[in-house]
Amino acid sequence: MSYLDLNYTPSSGDLVCEFYYEVEGIPHLEAAERIAAESSIGTWTALTTMKDEIKRKLAPKVFYHDLESKTAKIAYPQVLFEEANMPQILSSIAGNIFGLKEVTHLRLLDVIFPEGIVRSFKGPKFGIEGIRDLTGIKNRPFIGTIIKPKLGLNAKEHAKVAYEAWVGGVDIVKDDENLANMKFNPFSKRIKETLRMRDKAEEETGEKKIYMPNITAETLEMLERARLVKENGGEYIMVDILTSGWASLQTIRNAGLDRVIHAHRAGHAALTRHKRHGISMKVIAKIARLIGVDQLHIGSFGVGKMKGSPDEDLQYKAVLEEEIGLRKVLSVASGGLHPGIVDDLIKISGINVVIQAGGGIHGHDEGTRAGATAMRQAVSAVVEGISLKEYAENHRELKIALEKWAPEKLR
Repeated sequence: MSYLDLNYTPSSGDLVCEFYYEVEGIPHLEAAERIAAESSIGTWTALTTMKDEIKRKLAPKVFYHDLESKTAKIAYPQVLFEEANMPQILSSIAGNIFGLKEVTHLRLLDVIFPEGIVRSFKGPKFGIEGIRDLTGIKNRPFIGTIIKPKLGLNAKEHAKVAYEAWVGGVDIVKDDENLANMKFNPFSKRIKETLRMRDKAEEETGEKKIYMPNITAETLEMLERARLVKENGGEYIMVDILTSGWASLQTIRNAGLDRVIHAHRAGHAALTRHKRHGISMKVIAKIARLIGVDQLHIGSFGVGKMKGSPDEDLQYKAVLEEEIGLRKVLSVASGGLHPGIVDDLIKISGINVVIQAGGGIHGHDEGTRAGATAMRQAVSAVVEGISLKEYAENHRELKIALEKWAPEKLR
């Protein structure tokens, strides 16, 4: 049966996928039909069990094809997908099709979810607006750090580093992606020690401070850790959304914990980095928003250490903030950030962003507190419309940071 209909216009009830693909041994357009078949009701041969009613109601349609760009768009009837079941949806549109031998490269570039599927997911509980209400930070980017070194500190040492960052001017402190319940730093003890130091920092600074503990584990254990965070007064939890899986993320979102969910994208490059194969970060961002994260790492807007460009990361940010009937997700910039590139970053990203710096704070020559102060000074300079060079003349911590990481900004 044919899945090709280049005259078809997708309806509002269709789920639409855009694919990039390369083929070997068959015509390009035929490969598009095979992708459509394998991701829906078909297979490699004619079926005696295929009914006309199934063809009529459930067959997807390849409605767009471009040989030059090697892209095709496929519209799937919404009834092919179980609502609020992202694993099932992805098992269709990003499942067996990646194993088709005629398709040498395949990349899921974009997905447009119909309103019925969007409404079936909870979406963010807080989002940008809720996070700004929680923190009281309204007219500037958020400043965050990651405890460094990633592994090795005990619970008290971890909490002390967090405290130094908070009193230096950081808003948010988070665990790194591979810090869990370690023998040298048990989760329960770390939570209690760090939140105690958070309270101390809030009392001393008069500012709201946030701690984001990484609860990533087996799903039932994640729930226990999230509850422990809540019991001890923590407002945030962090989840490695790809390594833990979409189903576990949805379990956490639907558990009624009412915690802000910070989404780390550890492992994403295995799917997103190869531009001719895998799944785009744009798709991952859309899925994470539907399920219900409140903030998500999207890159460093081309100014940090991670691969990516300003244009790409702005696309992801736009996906997190577009009007689809769900709260908007706060973008997180991370990876090789330091005070010397804050002006460039904010110019690209705007103020709805978390500037998440690890080494760019803890690597300051005068320590974590001075590094945090330097980062806060850099943000203040940009918000006030003052150059980093001019601001550094009367702010020693920023000047030291610029001398180390961005001496060109002082010339």
